[in-house]
Amino acid sequence: MHPIILSVSKQYRQNANAEKAFGAKAYMLNQFEFFGIPAPQRSAIDKATLKQYAIESIKEVELVAKELWKMPEREYQYFAITLFAYYKKLWKPSSIKLMEYCITHKSWWDSVDGIASEWTGPFFKLFPEQKEKITEGWNQSSNMWLQRSSIMFQKAYKNETDTALLARYILNCKDSKEFFIQKAIGWALREYSKTNPQWVTKFVKQNKLAPLSAREAMKRIMKIV
Repeated sequence: MHPIILSVSKQYRQNANAEKAFGAKAYMLNQFEFFGIPAPQRSAIDKATLKQYAIESIKEVELVAKELWKMPEREYQYFAITLFAYYKKLWKPSSIKLMEYCITHKSWWDSVDGIASEWTGPFFKLFPEQKEKITEGWNQSSNMWLQRSSIMFQKAYKNETDTALLARYILNCKDSKEFFIQKAIGWALREYSKTNPQWVTKFVKQNKLAPLSAREAMKRIMKIV
């Protein structure tokens, strides 16, 4: 086991809270085990660990992240997201393979949305030539979490949002019955409404979205009105 994993594992175990772990597991529908460490405390552990151990190659970073992803407690996956983002300067175009692995393994909204924020959003800014080729494949995939990722990766792009791409991916998925797809559509539009409420209002009016998607999309706009 890599030294950085041994270190963070020791600290997680020392700070485990059985009562909070039970609550966190229930909140995630009993899909994952937890140490039960509150987010601020876990974040402090993670940051201190990253400062203590230096990794110099992307291959090593990817191996550590993948090893963390295979471990049972969910906090390890959260640390993997933090660690891989921390070493963004080492990313290569091929790093998308690790991202796709993590999106499609131990998949749930917490990890997939964390990856969208910390990995795929920044990745496609670093390697814009990969953006449409990769995300088009995700959008057409039968994997719900890849589809969600295609809709969500631009959520922090603001004025840099490719609205043509966003619209196409949403319309390709708008008839999905999956809760997490409908929610992603609404969330992506709601985030963009902070930048361009007129575009979002027009898009929602012109396209028949699922009620959940439309409601989420217009939530912020309706508050302003």
